[in-house]
Amino acid sequence: MSDEPESISVSRGVTPDSLLHTGASDDPSPEDLVLASGRDLTPHNLEWAQRRLAREGRAAIDKTLP
Repeated sequence: MSDEPESISVSRGVTPDSLLHTGASDDPSPEDLVLASGRDLTPHNLEWAQRRLAREGRAAIDKTLP
């Protein structure tokens, strides 16, 4: 975590740590997982995401995002 105040980080175009999040309060949708993985929203990829979410739950998107 940076020791710089948020206002300095924002002025440099860097998102402050306090604003970074994965949306842990929400249940991810298959669309969320597909987009987070950098894939196109196709029926095949949505089916893949549904299977992965059914198997891994919230951890599927947490493993995908940095």
